[in-house]
Amino acid sequence: MTRPVVGIIGNLQVIGGDYAVQAVGIMNIDAMTTAADALPLIVPAMPSIGSVAEILATCDGFLFTGGRPNVHPKHYGEQETEAHGTFDLDRDAVTLPLIRLAVEAGKPILGICRGFQEMNVAFGGTLHPEIRDLPGRMNHRMPPEGTQAEKFAHRHTVTLDPDGEFARIFGNDEVMVNSLHGQGICKPGPRVIIEGRASDNTPEAIRIAGAPGFALGVQWHPEYNAAHDEVSRPLFAAFGEALRAYRNR
Repeated sequence: MTRPVVGIIGNLQVIGGDYAVQAVGIMNIDAMTTAADALPLIVPAMPSIGSVAEILATCDGFLFTGGRPNVHPKHYGEQETEAHGTFDLDRDAVTLPLIRLAVEAGKPILGICRGFQEMNVAFGGTLHPEIRDLPGRMNHRMPPEGTQAEKFAHRHTVTLDPDGEFARIFGNDEVMVNSLHGQGICKPGPRVIIEGRASDNTPEAIRIAGAPGFALGVQWHPEYNAAHDEVSRPLFAAFGEALRAYRNR
């Protein structure tokens, strides 16, 4: 049987200061092949490649990856400040409408970090520019030093809605996750259901209400060690099952 095709959203990178590329972390590719059993296809986050409808029609579902640039605050009615960091307006132009169209079409989507934040903005939510500046919040950013394993190590727990979709997938209402983000959800969109929070109340797991297909997002990075991590593996396995179910329809 042919594996379902999952579009992995790329990120703009500049090599050597002047050579622009669209890149996807190998962790994301490995997660989709080893833990979700899907065929990954890199989707450039560039409006110039074609219409969002064409992109939608090409894949059975989509993985909205993390990325250093942030969603521009104009998409949720705010002015940009230094705290908002850098932006990728081309990615915004592709992902925000693609998320809405994929959900409407029942195509499975999974958002990671920036992808999690994109899902909230796509459905009318807002973002905090810097979580660690809020009273009572921990520093969720990636440790500035250390090995890759140390940077992606588990940092805090996430408490889940015991009756929610994530608790069903994980078979538990509390999980340990890594933390490598600066921004986060401020106001959830009308259809954005928060199913998991860190101990400092930061939203960490969401689903889109009324979605006819798999439509989940996480603020952490489950793509690291996805085939072996006890939380990442079932999340990608569930995503893979949803991709196959959609393809077999």
